[in-house]
Amino acid sequence: MPRARNRDLAEIFGYAPNDLSPTARYFWDLEACPFISKKCSKYNHDQTITYGTCSVRTKDKEIIICPNRLYAEDFLSIRNVVADAFGTNVPLFDFSEYLKKRKSIKKFVVALGQNSGREINVGRSLSMDWVLALIENKFLIEYTGIEVQSIDITGNYRDAWHAYKNLPSRPSAQIPESRHGLNWANVHKRLIPQLIRKGLVYSRSSYVKKGLYFILPDIVFKKFEGVVGDLNAIEFPNQKTITVQTYELAPTVPAGNQRQLKMVRQIRFGLDEFSEKFISGPNLPTGQELDEAVKRHLRITRE
Repeated sequence: MPRARNRDLAEIFGYAPNDLSPTARYFWDLEACPFISKKCSKYNHDQTITYGTCSVRTKDKEIIICPNRLYAEDFLSIRNVVADAFGTNVPLFDFSEYLKKRKSIKKFVVALGQNSGREINVGRSLSMDWVLALIENKFLIEYTGIEVQSIDITGNYRDAWHAYKNLPSRPSAQIPESRHGLNWANVHKRLIPQLIRKGLVYSRSSYVKKGLYFILPDIVFKKFEGVVGDLNAIEFPNQKTITVQTYELAPTVPAGNQRQLKMVRQIRFGLDEFSEKFISGPNLPTGQELDEAVKRHLRITRE
C-alpha cells in the first residue's frame, strides 16, 4: 500500500494509516481512540474534522504525538509505575472500581485522572495528570504522581491525512508528504518548567514517598537530556526524585493489528539537581554569546 517517503503519518486511530482492514477502518468510522475507548479529541482548528493521529514519521524517526497513545495495552505504562512504586502484587483500580470494591479489598492502588474519576487540580493552574493512591484497610497510606507527555506538532498534515482517508476508494493514490514539524521549543518553554513545578508540589506532601513519575517517548526525553546534561542516577525513589519511564513504538505489524509499546529505559534522579541544571545547565548560552547576538542583530561588527 502507498506511503509517503520522508515526513509521513505513522498511525491514525491506532493503526497504520494505509491499513484498510475492517478493524482499522472501524475506528476511522467511529473517530474513536482504541487506547482509551473514547472519541478521539484531536480536531482541526474549527473542530469539523477528527484527525485521530497518534504518531508521525520524520525521515527515519517515528514520534508519538498524542499522550493517549502511551495508554496502550490497557494502560500498561500506568501499571508499570504501580509495579515500581508499590510492588507487582498490588491491584490497580480505576475510580469506578474503587467505589465498588473499596470496602471489600484490603490493599490496592486507585488511579485518579482524566479517564478515571477526574484530574486533581491544585492552586490556580496546576492539573495533575494522574495520582496513584495506595489504600490499605480503607486508609490512604501514600500516593505518587504521574506526568504524561508526548510532543506537539507545528504545520499541518491535512493533505496527507485526506489521502489516507480516501484510500478505500483510491487504493493506488500517491500519498503527499506531510507538512508537520515538531515543536521542540516547548521542551524548554513548557514541559521542563511544568515538570519541575509539579515535582516541587509533590515533594512537599506528607503522603508522597516516591516522588513524581514521568512517562514520555524516549526521543522526547533525549531533548530533555540535551538541555540539562547528565544527571546522577538514584537507585530508589524518595520524596524528591523524578522517575522517568520512556517508550517507543514496537516494530510494524500486519494489517488489522496495533503496534505494541516498548519501554526503552527507566531513569531516576533528584528533583533539585534537575532543577539546578535546567537553570544553569551545560548548554546554557554564555553572556558573550548574547552580546554577539545583539550586535549581529544591530549589524555592528566591531566596537
